[in-house]
Amino acid sequence: MEKINKVVLAYSGGLDTSVILKWLQDTYGCEVITFTADIGQGEELEPAREKARMFGVKKIYIEDLREEFVRDFVFPMFRANTVYEGEYLLGTSIARPLIAKRLVEIARRENADAISHGATGKGNDQVRFELGAYALMPNVKIIAPWREWDLLSRDKLLAYADTHGIPVDFKKRQGGAPFSMDANLLHISYEGGILEDPAAEPPAKGMWRLTVPVEKAPGKPEDVELEFRAGDLVAINGRKMKAHELLAELNRLGGKHGVGRLDLVENRYVGMKSRGCYETPGGTILLRAHRAIESLTLDREVAHLKDDLMPRYASMIYNGYWWSPERRALQVLIDHTQASVNGTVTVRLYKGNVIVVSRKSPDSLFDERISTFEDDQGAYDQADAGGFIKLNALRMRIAANKAAATAKAAAPGKRTGGSGGRARRAG
Repeated sequence: MEKINKVVLAYSGGLDTSVILKWLQDTYGCEVITFTADIGQGEELEPAREKARMFGVKKIYIEDLREEFVRDFVFPMFRANTVYEGEYLLGTSIARPLIAKRLVEIARRENADAISHGATGKGNDQVRFELGAYALMPNVKIIAPWREWDLLSRDKLLAYADTHGIPVDFKKRQGGAPFSMDANLLHISYEGGILEDPAAEPPAKGMWRLTVPVEKAPGKPEDVELEFRAGDLVAINGRKMKAHELLAELNRLGGKHGVGRLDLVENRYVGMKSRGCYETPGGTILLRAHRAIESLTLDREVAHLKDDLMPRYASMIYNGYWWSPERRALQVLIDHTQASVNGTVTVRLYKGNVIVVSRKSPDSLFDERISTFEDDQGAYDQADAGGFIKLNALRMRIAANKAAATAKAAAPGKRTGGSGGRARRAG
């Protein structure tokens, strides 16, 4: 086994990463440095510090990364109107490149030999963490315990915890929640347990922490004004806030109206289908509003180019290629298109719906003189459309004429031009 002196571990303080911490110490005889990030998961992080100290960890990093997460990862992604497989807003995927970045930065600062994470060998997160780490630190050593150990069940993890004095709360010992949960400011995801049957309805209780069911949402709609500058949200109802505060407020507003629930069977990069349930209230509102302001301010072909490129961009993020040259290149194009994406959009939230009711912009390309059904005072000559249509129809007319001629030539009983026939001159 390769000698490892220092490892930086992405550490949540939960059962899995606590077992990993002890396992790294026992297996590699190394010093473990823990890194715990606040990206809006809504949990107290100090218990993670206390748990790490209990294992003799001397260097403990606990960092508030909420603003960086939303400003530098979530917002750039939403400039592209990014949706994976038509529905998924990539709440888990977009958090991983940030964690990989900080793991590598801490490893460099501490002169560590390796980094480690708690992602399983079945999931996408191992790919996202490690592709990001290799992109930023090409020769980094990565320890992925789930690919090395034999603790491949909850019972084995609990037995290891008991043997090594790792505290496990009663709820966890009783099985905890009937699913696995991942949370950040953009979303909460629920997987595993009872959700592994795609035909089973998600439980009404014990899940869905951000949103109320639509039947319990207020019976009165609520209008919300969103202001955009260069494609990014900057204010809600006239109140300017930091990026992470804006997203948190959208989560609150969307959540109380039952906005943003999703039940999806996705196609994992590692090659299997996986059923997951997601809550993304703020992201759902943001996506709808951003498209609304773009509809007013973007050139048609620029908007359509973005739509053409978006599925490719979404796949890059889902598959862990945030730090790849192709994602960076696409981001330059996307960001270039956003210079004119300025203005306000009003959306109506009601019973799980996000309804665009108005939009306005100082950079609007909407010309009332041109688009009106009333007298346009000569701003647009409708006769111009005739030539445009004929030019665009020319290839289809040529093909149709050719098809008609071919069909006529092949028709039964057609004279062949033999005896008694009259030869036709070409021309």
